[in-house]
Amino acid sequence: MITANLVMVEAIMDDFIRGEIDAEIIEDDDSSIYLSIGDLMSGLLMFFALLFITALLQLAQKDVPKRVVIGNVVGQMKSNNINVKVNPETGDVSIQESILFAKGSTELKPEGKAFLRRFIPVYSGVIFSKPEFEQEISRVVIEGHTSSDGDDKTNLQLSLLRSSSVYNYIFYDMNFPTKAPLSQKILAAGRGEIESDKKRDNPGDRKVVFRFQFRSDELKKDILKTSL
Repeated sequence: MITANLVMVEAIMDDFIRGEIDAEIIEDDDSSIYLSIGDLMSGLLMFFALLFITALLQLAQKDVPKRVVIGNVVGQMKSNNINVKVNPETGDVSIQESILFAKGSTELKPEGKAFLRRFIPVYSGVIFSKPEFEQEISRVVIEGHTSSDGDDKTNLQLSLLRSSSVYNYIFYDMNFPTKAPLSQKILAAGRGEIESDKKRDNPGDRKVVFRFQFRSDELKKDILKTSL
């Protein structure tokens, strides 16, 4: 009887030891699986990090021609004493209403016409001063803007008629060396009070903006799409 009990105990111990060994093997296998998954995730994270850094470098390179163009516009406006506000980030050139139009009017003032005769040849001259500048600027938009004073629909119409007046004067009443190529890049648009201060009638919102559309910005969008 004792012998039988010893045999039974030994059998139970053998099963326990085998179970422990099998458990260790399973744990080792699980650890190996977890380690492999961890390595894979680390590799993927590194890959996407490198891809993101590459995209950022490409974007930085694409920004170079744009910034050079904007720098030239700023420099030429200053050197020719042309009183406009140039956004150093976008290149937007803002011309206040008081320079071009009487309040509420869509007809260019004599002073406004004289201003355009000084401004446009210099501005257009920058665009076509170098082949890379001409290539970088895909479009120039003349945008009319109003303040928030008055009716939305009326302001939108006013802004469009003002931008059209500027466009028509440039291409029907002016002559300058780069007139023909500029006509292939430029269009007029009305923005109304979209970008105005809605809390007050801000005279600074009544303006005409010459806005560049840069080819590098379009490429940046494509790069970001492909890298995400």
